[in-house]
Amino acid sequence: MKILIADDDPVSRRLLESYLEKWEYDVTIAKDGTEAWQCFQEADFALVICDWMMPGIDGPDLIRRIRATHDHGYVYTLLLTAKSKKGDLVEGMESGADDFISKPFNHDELHVRLRAGERIIKLERSLRETQEALKNSQNG
Repeated sequence: MKILIADDDPVSRRLLESYLEKWEYDVTIAKDGTEAWQCFQEADFALVICDWMMPGIDGPDLIRRIRATHDHGYVYTLLLTAKSKKGDLVEGMESGADDFISKPFNHDELHVRLRAGERIIKLERSLRETQEALKNSQNG
């Protein structure tokens, strides 16, 4: 499954990349939100992990842009940030994020949350395929 990482911290990027590759994800790295948005427009990503605070486009703005596009199927988005107050969680989720993990993150927690995201994506794809088949059977 293709996953996009957007984080301006090189240590965080490398750590995420290492875990995700070990878990057999197809990983694309972006150094900030602007680069992540460009990558997102050029390829289909099922999952996006983004830092909240980045130069250019920040995490919540990136997620709003992703949600505003209809070119892709559902994209599971996860905000990864040093922000950890309840108000931050609410703000992040209101931007359209599916999940929120505070830094420093626990790799096991990240893994189970990504697996939950995969289940949601697979269900959405199955629903879309069923709807398409139903539409085709009604037209045929």
